[in-house]
Amino acid sequence: MVGVSPETIKGEIDGLRGTLPESVLKELEGSLLRVSKEKAITRKQLDDVFGIVKQAYINAVVEPGEAVGTIAAQSVGEPGTQMTLRTFHYAGVAELNVTLGLPRLIEIIDARRTPSTSLMTIYLAGKLAKDKNRARVFAQEIEATTVEDIASQTEMDLINMEFVVTLDRSRMQQKELAPARVASVVREVLKVEASVDGNKLRVKPGTQTLSELRRVAMRVKGVSLRGIKGINRVVVKMEGDEYVVYTEGSNFAETLALPGVDQTRTVTNNINEIEEVLGIEAARNAIINEAVKTLEEQGLDVDVRHIMLISDMMTHDGKVKQAGRHGVSGEKASVLARASFEVTTKHLLDACIRGEVDKLDGIIENVIAGQPIPLGTGSVELVMRRGEKGGRG
Repeated sequence: MVGVSPETIKGEIDGLRGTLPESVLKELEGSLLRVSKEKAITRKQLDDVFGIVKQAYINAVVEPGEAVGTIAAQSVGEPGTQMTLRTFHYAGVAELNVTLGLPRLIEIIDARRTPSTSLMTIYLAGKLAKDKNRARVFAQEIEATTVEDIASQTEMDLINMEFVVTLDRSRMQQKELAPARVASVVREVLKVEASVDGNKLRVKPGTQTLSELRRVAMRVKGVSLRGIKGINRVVVKMEGDEYVVYTEGSNFAETLALPGVDQTRTVTNNINEIEEVLGIEAARNAIINEAVKTLEEQGLDVDVRHIMLISDMMTHDGKVKQAGRHGVSGEKASVLARASFEVTTKHLLDACIRGEVDKLDGIIENVIAGQPIPLGTGSVELVMRRGEKGGRG
């Protein structure tokens, strides 16, 4: 049996350019060339493959006038009713809790400023990724440590007007901190008098009043001694042949700037941080990836194109917006469309005050007005013209 040559396959693929997307052609070419090395592909088989791929692509293409927004909403909303409402342990890392299921999906669609459980997955570069001890040292260095974290007891000495912190020696050894270092940082940050007496840290406010003592006491607890602000816990885990650092809490910008971090793979689940650090396109991809991952963890299969459409609507004007009344739905040009979603009276009143005009270009407003909607058969207007002798022109 004589098979077609690799050059013929490449030539046929080139002939399909413009008919099928580049991603489909690239995948098809790679598959055909790989199979042709193992066994001969006849001309008929090649034509059959092209025919099946073309038909599959045509079947997948959205028809003109299709209500893609409604279908996307239904396709995500219906499986959403099957999702759980609990907080789970992070996949493979029992020490960290993460919000999954419906609460996480709502967080993503609502574009919350900070997720209820921020997480980062930090991939290490070079020798750092292979050495367990070095990976642990790196993790310890980025974990945020405050005075409260190393304190076993705190009290206010009203006689001497001092705030006294009893330091826990074992925690300090673990964090590699000395009492003198703690006092030095407190003095530098708060500009107050701080001294060490054994394992006790004594802090005196500048003004000897009870209110000032209370204020200083609150501020002393939150003084950062080491690590990156926002990273509360760290876990080092072996993934394949390398060590990966998982963090509870997120500070994407500062983490990417650290030496030894693989910037191409390190990720956070905080979409707004991704937008600030990497830009709107990265944020769009993050919305897609987070939504797909959340649905897949629940065993739900939703076509990625529905999620891509939602993501595009949330990011198309250059900033991440929620899908609700403060974002996509609340910024529609039509007064009736905005009023139909939430806070009806407020939208109608605001429109009256400003003298807005609704041109009835969309779907919702035409449904309200009882007119044909600009979708499907309603998206075209047919005009029939009769000839002079009664014939159709």
